Amino acid sequence: MSDVDEVDETHDPARRSFVESANDPDTEFPIQNLPLGIFSTSRDPVPRIGVAIGDQIFDLKRARSLELLPSSLPSFVFEQTTLNALFGQGRSTLRRLRRCVADLLDRETSADITKRRAADLFAPIDQCTMYRPTDVGNYTDFYAGIYHARAAGALLTPENPLPQNYKWIPIAYHGRASSVQVGRGAIKRPLGQRPPSEPGRAPEFGPCERLDFELEMGFYHSGGNGIGHPIPIGEAGREILGFSLLNDWSARDIQRWEMFPLGPFLSKSFATFVSPWVVTSDALIPFRVAAMERPDGDPRPLGYLLDEADQAAGGIDVDLEVYLSTEQMRSGAAPAVRILTSNARYLYWTPAQMIAHHTVNGCNLEAGDLIGTGTISGPSPQELSSMLELTAAGAKPVGLPNCERRSFLQDGDEITFKGRCSRGGFASVGFGSCTGRISGAAPIVTKEAV
Repeated sequence: MSDVDEVDETHDPARRSFVESANDPDTEFPIQNLPLGIFSTSRDPVPRIGVAIGDQIFDLKRARSLELLPSSLPSFVFEQTTLNALFGQGRSTLRRLRRCVADLLDRETSADITKRRAADLFAPIDQCTMYRPTDVGNYTDFYAGIYHARAAGALLTPENPLPQNYKWIPIAYHGRASSVQVGRGAIKRPLGQRPPSEPGRAPEFGPCERLDFELEMGFYHSGGNGIGHPIPIGEAGREILGFSLLNDWSARDIQRWEMFPLGPFLSKSFATFVSPWVVTSDALIPFRVAAMERPDGDPRPLGYLLDEADQAAGGIDVDLEVYLSTEQMRSGAAPAVRILTSNARYLYWTPAQMIAHHTVNGCNLEAGDLIGTGTISGPSPQELSSMLELTAAGAKPVGLPNCERRSFLQDGDEITFKGRCSRGGFASVGFGSCTGRISGAAPIVTKEAV
């Protein structure tokens, strides 16, 4: 591995912050994490860059104005309302920023002004408004979870559950960037054509009846390649700046009718949610793992997709959870229930392989672009990471503690993703949450109504 992938003092589990909530063993945001996000407050409603530390947000714009950040970090990036400009500076700049912020927040090394001006520099997370981390110019969704590909494929196309090319190329499609939203709000049930109820009949039109989530991770790129310049697999990992949780909302009935021969369209483009925090690649170094081991008989990746360092440490060990809360549960003050777990190490293709394949034809990636891994299901029934798989396309509904049952999602249901990295000898780091609550479909406007 290169020097950027080595554990250093920023990962020291003994390090403590003067922000006491960051020292709680249950916090998602210890000083060893320091994820980036865009926030505002009622006192200052302009969105700006912040770092999560315990239950607080450290305001980087104000830190820069107080000259707490080194002059080597370009000042204009802290005036922006998205992370695009900062991400365009590349991973080395993010690494310097993370080290500097860690020193500013460290109990032992912090400058006195950081503590004296705490009222100006910090805001409670629960009192802040969070925004989409980047202005997403392009969004690509991969299909890299092989357990999902097999399980979903067996339900949608049982005669050929795994595409012939699956083990040769990281399959992906270009998603709709304009409908990527921060995972903290409502999602409206989409309208569309549904399959005919009987052979020979016309398709039906109306609200989606099989609304679903897909548990994914998203990652952001530095935008370091020009058009016509592929990123070699050995360099691709260094271009990845950080990771978030991602919910690829899916309208399964609409998808089943429209997906052949070109794949999903309206069934995916209505919404994609990302968590507000981007956990940097450097914070995740202690949790790198080997790429998913391929079974005997699987083909060896072609040369442009194969790198020894990536195979040795190109995966990430992230425990993932999905929680469901229904309207009835909330009215009775019942907590959300965990319906499944999974882990990001179940990806058949590594993020670096996705980048190398994405750019091998000369496609240029831009700073702030979002890339989804695809649904991350695992090998056990409890790790099937969508309602489609979990309920066998609705045939085996999920039972909830209040005796409600779900085949697919209903209006009022709320889905929350959580992610956490844990490893002996290191501080645990979290990803925050990605949440969406379903509201009813928009009214159908007919010719008669007009």
